[in-house]
Amino acid sequence: MSIATTDLFSLGLDERDRLNKELGGGIPPGSIVLIEGDYGAGKSAMSQRFTYGLCEEEHQVTMLSTELTVGSFLDQMHSLDYDMVEHMLEENVLFLHADIGDSNTFSEDDEGDRKDLLKRLMDAEVMWESDVIIIDTFDAILRNDPKFEALVRKNEERQAALEIISFFRDIIAEGKVIVLTVDPSTLDEDAIGPFRSIADVFLELEMIEVGNDVRRQISVKRFAGMGEQVGDTIGYSVRSGTGIVIESRSVA
Repeated sequence: MSIATTDLFSLGLDERDRLNKELGGGIPPGSIVLIEGDYGAGKSAMSQRFTYGLCEEEHQVTMLSTELTVGSFLDQMHSLDYDMVEHMLEENVLFLHADIGDSNTFSEDDEGDRKDLLKRLMDAEVMWESDVIIIDTFDAILRNDPKFEALVRKNEERQAALEIISFFRDIIAEGKVIVLTVDPSTLDEDAIGPFRSIADVFLELEMIEVGNDVRRQISVKRFAGMGEQVGDTIGYSVRSGTGIVIESRSVA
């Protein structure tokens, strides 16, 4: 059933790239969004586009990156013409870098080497205060969490996933949105399966070879609570100085 587009978290930039229109006018509140794609498929660029567009629409966003520091995040956003400096100064966005090596930044406790990343993620109350929480890439946190890793060795990753999902459900019950980017090639099916099952919005980023050309597309696997109609596939590209560009399917 469609819901009023005014109730959606608009991804903005309507005059610029048509992504918001292609996705039905925005993301329904109270949703878990799963963005899957192999290495290089454009997960980070898409999460950065979501972050910028949401901020432009005056939504509060938390962006947690396992790869970028705040400096490299600002550089990357600038290269896509998504200028985040003002949004950071106005505290529209909370950027967090999850250092999944020797320590991480979910809390100020630096004792020990390997942290329980998922527990610290869930305990970091400030990051869950935003309207939209984006975690890029979520699979890196799962793979580097010692407790999750131990459960994987015991073939109990599904149970571990369900505990995380229970926490996520409590967050989205407040009308918030959680966006997770995942590289499916790095996780066992039993680990990723539960997240696919519960995702209200499930987008798969694909790279399709057409002759000598490689085309990118968003394959919409699920979109619960959509506003306007959402297509099955959306062609796009990532361009320096421009950001995400929706590609027309028509032939000139």
